[in-house]
Amino acid sequence: MRRQHIGWVAGAAAAVLVAAGAITYAVAEDGGSGARTPGAESADAGFARDMAVHHQQAVEMSYIVRDRTKNVEVRRLAYDIAQTQANQRGMLLGWLDLWELPKVSAEPPMTWMGMGDMASGKDGALMPGMATNTELKKLQSLSGKQAEVLYLQLMTAHHKGGIHMAEGCVAKCTVGVEKRLAQGMVDAQQSEIQLMADMLKERGAQPRS
Repeated sequence: MRRQHIGWVAGAAAAVLVAAGAITYAVAEDGGSGARTPGAESADAGFARDMAVHHQQAVEMSYIVRDRTKNVEVRRLAYDIAQTQANQRGMLLGWLDLWELPKVSAEPPMTWMGMGDMASGKDGALMPGMATNTELKKLQSLSGKQAEVLYLQLMTAHHKGGIHMAEGCVAKCTVGVEKRLAQGMVDAQQSEIQLMADMLKERGAQPRS
C-alpha cells in the first residue's frame, strides 16, 4: 500500500512539473495583456520570495539524506521532494523576474501574511517549519535509520510551515496561476505528510509535536 502511495506522490509531483511550463507561459501572457503586475510588497511577490527560500532548504535537506541512507523508499521520497521544490522555486523566482521585482526584501519574512513581527532567524530558521542550522548539522552527522527518522521529522515540520504559507497565498494572492500553484502545494504536501507519518511509524518514531 505504501509503495502505491509513494507512486501516487511521485505521479503528482511529475504532474506539477509538467504543468510548470504552462503556468509560466500563462503568467507571461497575463503580463503581456495589460494585466496589473503585482507590486513589490504584494502577497504575490512576498509569497514568491519567501517560498523560494523555504523550498531551497527542503532541497538541501533532501540531498543530505540521500547521501546518508541506502533505504530506497526514503531516497525516492527525498528525490521527488527535491526535484519538485527545485522546479517550483525556479518558477517563483522566474515570476519575480517577469514582474521586474526584487528577489529580496528589506521587510522581514512573512510580512505579506501579517506575520513580519514574529521572531525569525533563530539559528537559521527564517520562517515557520524551517530547520535550524544545528538540526541540519545533526542530519549531516547521522546515517541509516537515524538519518531517515530525523529527515522525516524535519520535513514534516517543514511541510506544515509550507502549507501555512501556501494557504496564505491562496487567500491573499491575486495572480490566478500563482494561487493555483499554491493550492497544488497544499494538496501535495498534505499527502506527503501522511506518507511520512506512516514511514516514521514503521521506524518506531513519530512526528515532532
